[in-house]
Amino acid sequence: MNQIIANPDSIAACGLYCGACRKFLSGKCPGCKNNEKASWCKIRQCCIDKRYNNCADCEQEVRNCKIYSNFISKVFALLFNSDRPACIDYIKEHGRTAFAEEMTCRKCQTIKRSKK
Repeated sequence: MNQIIANPDSIAACGLYCGACRKFLSGKCPGCKNNEKASWCKIRQCCIDKRYNNCADCEQEVRNCKIYSNFISKVFALLFNSDRPACIDYIKEHGRTAFAEEMTCRKCQTIKRSKK
């Protein structure tokens, strides 16, 4: 398995960090941007259509976006215990490189949801 490295190009459209994913690191997945099999992902398709790196490039608040907050996205958030909107907020505030570096330091794909 490859080492986790900070690469802004390894950020998925939705804000997950592919660069820390086991499948990506083992070469079984090319990551969000290069994964032609991920044509089912509406978030990815929206970013491709608008030529965005990820949802942080959009002016719309992701929490209000029907594409971002769809059923499959909610399932992924639950499975990964992920606060993906917090990932997008982090990218908007600090930039893609800082996010990739943060996820590399944490050795994880996402900012975890805080327990309420």
